[in-house]
Amino acid sequence: MPTIATIPLQGPLLRGSRRPRVALVGRRRTGKSSIFQAASSPAVHHERLAGVGGAYQECLVDVGLDQISLVDLPDIETLHHLREHDRVVLMYLLWGDRWPAIARHESEQPSAAFPAPDVLIQVADATMLERDLELAMELSLLGRPMVIALNRMDEARAKGIFINIRALSEKLGVPVVPTVAHMGKGIRPLFDAAVQAARQRTCPLPQPPSPHLVASLRRLNEITVRPEIAEAFRVPHPLLLCQLAENDDYFLHELGSHFPDLLPAVAAARTAAEAQLPRPLSDELHADRHHRAAVLLESVSSPTGPTEAGWKRWLDELFLHPRWGLLGSLAVFALVLFFTFEVSAFLDGLTSARLVEWSQSWQPASTAGIVAHAVVDGLIGLVGIVVPYMIPLVVLLVALEQAGIMHRVAFVVDRGFHHIGLHGGIAVPFLIGLGCNVPAISAAAATASGRDRVIAALLITFVPCSARSAIILALGGKYLGGFGVFAIFMLTLVVIALLGKILASRYAEAAPGMIQEIPPYAVPSWRAIWRDTWARTSDIVTIVTPLLVVGSVVLALLQHWGADAFINAALAPITSWWLGLPVVLGVPILFGVLRKELSLLMIYQALGSQEIGTMLDWVQIVTFLIFLTFYVPCVSTFAVMLRVLGRREAFFSVALSVGVALAMAGVIRLLLSILDLLG
Repeated sequence: MPTIATIPLQGPLLRGSRRPRVALVGRRRTGKSSIFQAASSPAVHHERLAGVGGAYQECLVDVGLDQISLVDLPDIETLHHLREHDRVVLMYLLWGDRWPAIARHESEQPSAAFPAPDVLIQVADATMLERDLELAMELSLLGRPMVIALNRMDEARAKGIFINIRALSEKLGVPVVPTVAHMGKGIRPLFDAAVQAARQRTCPLPQPPSPHLVASLRRLNEITVRPEIAEAFRVPHPLLLCQLAENDDYFLHELGSHFPDLLPAVAAARTAAEAQLPRPLSDELHADRHHRAAVLLESVSSPTGPTEAGWKRWLDELFLHPRWGLLGSLAVFALVLFFTFEVSAFLDGLTSARLVEWSQSWQPASTAGIVAHAVVDGLIGLVGIVVPYMIPLVVLLVALEQAGIMHRVAFVVDRGFHHIGLHGGIAVPFLIGLGCNVPAISAAAATASGRDRVIAALLITFVPCSARSAIILALGGKYLGGFGVFAIFMLTLVVIALLGKILASRYAEAAPGMIQEIPPYAVPSWRAIWRDTWARTSDIVTIVTPLLVVGSVVLALLQHWGADAFINAALAPITSWWLGLPVVLGVPILFGVLRKELSLLMIYQALGSQEIGTMLDWVQIVTFLIFLTFYVPCVSTFAVMLRVLGRREAFFSVALSVGVALAMAGVIRLLLSILDLLG
């Protein structure tokens, strides 16, 4: 009896109505937006705060089995002496869109639903921590669960600043998570901590003013501790007390509007407090906050500390840097291309090419011999997929994944993939698709779920596999030149991007954000590589084999019985009228369903020459290559689509590819014909 895996839960899942709202707060240039982008969904909701408030962003994010509503609020420098923009942010932190009596007279009321945040994530700059610690003390007055993201830890380390994370967490009473937001480091632990804070209601430790200030504020405290004031303001009393003591214009104005009789008593209490102090009350409160933050920073920091290995730091600067990261991703892309077009071609010459050469010497005449030959051709096709392309590429990509490199590539390209409605984590299957679409779709199924799985699988069928790329390079390189080949590949990228936009609207449900974990670098083990390679390829072989054999037999029998003439006649409206190609190319197009590289051989056979430049003009060659590039994926790819997506989406994929191939080839043929006539 198979064992059933169980996952222990710490409590009810935080999803649906239990889903907590987590707000990112902090000063300017601390990395709030970088953290939001590292975890956000491709479908981000943008809205403006009431009044003169700035815009905020919001999306759903999966955190393990839990889910949160993540909000990136506008910057806020302080909770005291509020500018108008900061005041609106504070109002949303306190009340959300359900403003109390003191705020109902505001000219601009909330227009969008915005419940008050359940958890605050304060993003702090580790290189200039003192000012952020002041803000942390102010935010603690809100009485909300809170987590601190100690960002830019890489820059702090480079400057020789070491911060004792545990000590800082203990003194503030909240989790403190070191992060490097622009490199995706620490993002997953940060949101794990936020979920735990929501579940356990982890509020900061009280950070009251110094004892001499508490004594001077005793009279003001007695005046403002009234139930009617608490009901009107719905503000934690320590925060209200500090705002009134600081002579905050907004809170004093609202107090005077609703409780005019209290204003003289409040003014007298402030005057009495200042009489006990060496400077004005607001200045003394600010100086005290600054002093406590400086003392706290000094107690948890030192000028030296542990440093990360130099080579790891340099690699991360290459792979995760906002600007240089693209170069690292391109280096990985170039490595995959090298395997696709060099190593795989070499292996193909040692395996399937020799088998094909041997099989061509066998030309049976009987029906039984034709069937046997077709079975052999199907098995040779399987060898041609698995040995030169599938296994080497999967082994390479599994090794890069276990080394931690592919996770970094996925993080860098995440923002670009958001434009087509996907996450960067799907980048690996797209790279695999350059070798063969079959393992790429299986990898997409293992990487993504829901709408992401469907969209990724559909788009991967348009990625030029090694077979299609070989045809483009063979014909395009010979008759169109390097620019022509480049243009075809660029057209493929444009089509994939546009289709991604269209498919994202077809599968309109909003995909939640995905937090991409950045693992440490590791040396892959051969045992783990072969285990993961087998897990990703074993079922493909069993599915593809019978379809290749059956498809090969069917097409061989059609050709043996002379049905190719009927096929060409049936396809004439497409080949001749729409595409402007010779009628005899109908069979090569059909045989491309079995294996794309067979199309090239069939072209030579159909035209009776390997110098097709004498038989087709340059417009016809371009048209044929574009059609073959987007045309129905091979039968093995279709088989995997059936398994991964089901019958409906698999046949939709076929219809989509046929439609795109006909549209792109026909339109481009028309445009090129016009240009040819004008030229």
